[in-house]
Amino acid sequence: MPVEKDNVYGDHISHKFNSELMELKTEFLEMGGMVEAQVEGAIQALIDGDSDLAEQIRGRDKLVDKMEIDIDEEATLIIARRQPTARDLRLVISVIKMVADLERVGDEAKKIAKLAIKLSEEGQAPRGYVEVRHIGQHVKVMLQDALDAFARLDSEQALRIMKEDKRVDEEYQAATRALLTFMMEDARNISRCMSVMWVLRALERVGDHACNIAENVIFMVKGEDVRHTSVEEAERVVGR
Repeated sequence: MPVEKDNVYGDHISHKFNSELMELKTEFLEMGGMVEAQVEGAIQALIDGDSDLAEQIRGRDKLVDKMEIDIDEEATLIIARRQPTARDLRLVISVIKMVADLERVGDEAKKIAKLAIKLSEEGQAPRGYVEVRHIGQHVKVMLQDALDAFARLDSEQALRIMKEDKRVDEEYQAATRALLTFMMEDARNISRCMSVMWVLRALERVGDHACNIAENVIFMVKGEDVRHTSVEEAERVVGR
């Protein structure tokens, strides 16, 4: 486990409570690693036209769902047994919120896998794969960095992820405009290009969920909710 940058969660009198919190964090990071692999595999399946890999990604979605339920139950039990306060309560509540974002990332990977299968049957689209690879790499790094920020309780890194989300939105909009222009010029490829557009939308949503995780990291560390605020306001919170 990486060293925490912000030492806001110290040891407790109860060693059992310490181990419960550590286990909760470990399970969350394990789930994060799984959904990272789901996203990467789904993108690879699409680019390679690998329907077998895409089917594997779809099949693993149930395991992601189960992990969400298990972590939710563990977090609920910690609240019931320990009645945590202040920083510990923020950690447990944040995990409950963030695990829902991870589950939705898994759902987006499943969507991409389904579209990969569709395109492998119809034939690859003539445009959009460069954009898929580029935006896919961008959001994968965001997700990795968000999980790392959680592991190290690094609010500054979390802030950087929030800033990256705007860049992903801009890249997504540019890619969508390019595909729409191409479809207007050649209507024969509308169906396959639309599938690629849905893939790009799914990737943009992965970036949104990574940003949500980053916002929760800031809440855990600083005790202030930066959801629905500007990046400038989040900078002020992190800088305090």
